[in-house]
Amino acid sequence: MGLTAFSIVVWLLFAASGASALVYEIVWQQLLQLVIGSSTVSLGVLLAVFMGGLCFGSLYGPRLVATDRHPLRVYAALEFAIGACGLALLAVIPLVERFYTTWGGEGAVGLLLRAIVAAVCLLPPTFAMGATLPILSRWLESTSRSASTGLFYAGNVLGAVTGCVAAGFYLLRVYDMNVATYVAVGINVLVSIAAIALVSLKPDTATETSRAPSHESRIRNPESLIPVLIGIALSGFSALAAEVVWTRMLSLMFGATVYTFSIILAVFLLALGAGSAIGSVVAHRVGRPSVALGCCQWLSVGTMLWSAEALARWLPYWPSTVAAGAVTTFRTDMIRALIAILPSPILWGASFSLALSVGLKPDTSPDKSVRLKPDTASDPAIAVGRIYAANTVGAIAGALLASLLLVAWIGTGHTEQVMMVAAALSGAVALWPHARPRTRSLIVALSVAIGALAALVPPLPGVLVAYGRHAAAWADQNANIIYVGEGLHASIAVSRASEGVLNYHNAGKIQASSEPSDMRLQRMLGHLTTLVPRQARSVLVIGCGAGVTAGAVSVDPNVERVTIVEIEPLVPQAAGRYFGGVNHDVLRNPKVHVVVDDARHFLMTTHETFDAITSDPLDPWVKGAATLYTKEFFDTAREHLNPGGVMTLFVQLYESSADAVKSEVATFFKTFPDGLIFGNTYNGAAFDTVLVGPVAAPEIDLEAIDGALRLPAFERMARSLGEIGMYSAHDLFANYAGRAKDLQGWIGNAQINRDRNLRLQYLAGSSLNVHDGDRIYRDIVSYRTFPDDLFVGTSTTLWSLKQAIEGARE
Repeated sequence: MGLTAFSIVVWLLFAASGASALVYEIVWQQLLQLVIGSSTVSLGVLLAVFMGGLCFGSLYGPRLVATDRHPLRVYAALEFAIGACGLALLAVIPLVERFYTTWGGEGAVGLLLRAIVAAVCLLPPTFAMGATLPILSRWLESTSRSASTGLFYAGNVLGAVTGCVAAGFYLLRVYDMNVATYVAVGINVLVSIAAIALVSLKPDTATETSRAPSHESRIRNPESLIPVLIGIALSGFSALAAEVVWTRMLSLMFGATVYTFSIILAVFLLALGAGSAIGSVVAHRVGRPSVALGCCQWLSVGTMLWSAEALARWLPYWPSTVAAGAVTTFRTDMIRALIAILPSPILWGASFSLALSVGLKPDTSPDKSVRLKPDTASDPAIAVGRIYAANTVGAIAGALLASLLLVAWIGTGHTEQVMMVAAALSGAVALWPHARPRTRSLIVALSVAIGALAALVPPLPGVLVAYGRHAAAWADQNANIIYVGEGLHASIAVSRASEGVLNYHNAGKIQASSEPSDMRLQRMLGHLTTLVPRQARSVLVIGCGAGVTAGAVSVDPNVERVTIVEIEPLVPQAAGRYFGGVNHDVLRNPKVHVVVDDARHFLMTTHETFDAITSDPLDPWVKGAATLYTKEFFDTAREHLNPGGVMTLFVQLYESSADAVKSEVATFFKTFPDGLIFGNTYNGAAFDTVLVGPVAAPEIDLEAIDGALRLPAFERMARSLGEIGMYSAHDLFANYAGRAKDLQGWIGNAQINRDRNLRLQYLAGSSLNVHDGDRIYRDIVSYRTFPDDLFVGTSTTLWSLKQAIEGARE
């Protein structure tokens, strides 16, 4: 096998490594979110540990391996170690979860425990991942192809694109996290075996000291790398901050599904890989790659301005493809993502290859007074490791600052300005050492002028926050948007229609409103939560929204304490400020306590129990929301219910498919086999349903409820029901649509949503533009029979209720 063919095979192996690494990254993120939560703080911890492991691996991995070891043998060992860690984590994470749920919580101790859990799970494999490129650079140096390190990095990144698409669109959609892990482990093992086989075929490619060029010709001056390290760190900062900002904006524009996140990541990685390949070619043809690096950074300021303009001014207003089907929608979203974000990552990828070229270039200056020890100075892996580490440190800073501070503090527009200023500074730093004293003032002036382009960044359009992928159809509604907030976890808005209806927007759509149909659902959800159990003194409300459901819970005089768990801090503030008139001013109620946390994390770590739990999370197609619909989550909720307790759950019929609704209902009924379902119909149309999961088979005493509603203490509760057209227990429970044992024929083939497959987010993610609610509801009620053993009352009351329920069949 010739050298060129040999190099191509190694390049393909390194590309395969990138594919497995991205599969792992996606799987580990989902698995560990189930353990430590999906709040922004938890995601920040995961990201910092993952990228920190890459950083430490690139910096210290080569130092732990002697230079006389064959690089491909070391690379094979690293790949095998990554696979072993990936396999081990499937067994380790459940053990870590039991430890964390016993001791985890909020505050500094909780944060420390999250970091410990992430470190235990992620540092070993990510350390090995980070060491692979520096180790391979030794082999490249030994074959006199040192300038190809950037090309190999490009191959790794392009392989990562394949892994991203395979995991997001196939492995996790069709199978589960275990199968995805097995595929990644298999890739690692095959790469390891192939690398060992290559060594046997061509053993003379070892980087042995005796075969290496003399130390004197290869020593690199560490001082010359400092500007490059600073420049590439600033490049990493801009790149990852941009990824955070662009992901938030594009997820509003496309809909925040798992498919959207896969598209965005694939485009970003594709551009990085292409840029790295281009940079590797350019590095061969320029005398001073650090000058090219500086120019790339300055050019990226302009491309970031292009992205800001595209994302804020015209891409949101492209004609909608909602009616064209999922495939057409995905294709259009891919095109929009390419237009919006492709240019800058190409330049960032090129910058990395150019920085590698600087680090691997021998120092030809006559001054050899400052040197490293010969074995360190002559080792290309050390230089590559430093550059990789600097870029990764900058990336960690960019990702954490953007997600945990900048967006929530100054907004996406100003965050984009910070990114652009960082890029302008990066270009100046890279160019500074090569400038003569007379031209340095010119560099300063150009940097200031280029950085000043940041002033042209447009603000985030409120209509995009409010209406997301339907922004084009609502472009004339900007004047009606009375509040826009960018928080740690989400961007939210409040709008007021001309007739006075208030709308609460999250994830680029209306999530709650004062529309009669919405008020009917929200109030019904809250009142069923406290009226079905014998007595509900302590109630947990998952998801604040407009606060209407929590308000309905709070007006029950038997309720003594209401705990609202909301992941986004801005939501309770907006609900209290704008929706107090329809949510019974619940956020100012002294018996209401708000906890800012991921609801799953809260339930897993709290020792408190409740008489009732009601869950009204975001749409299940929103990435991460499906973790609140899993069998394991419902089991956890049931464990936190007191005897006689009840859990209620909102399940939407609009923008959903029969398969997605069946999955939600069947999964809930797996935990609550005596579960009930109630429908929300308005003006003959079915909008959504409420699932009621009692710990034990309930008896609903209609006469007792009616008697209570006539008491003065229940006056606010009776008025709350009356405002949605329900003046008695009869009116409320006439919305009965079926129960678990009647619906087995309908849900028999449903896919159960579990922690390890999160099947629902893939089912719902491909049906968010489907409008089939009426047909789904008709299918549900076709199985309904009147439950003689459920309701208690006089014969007249029961006969009237039976007539109302059966008469409601459409």
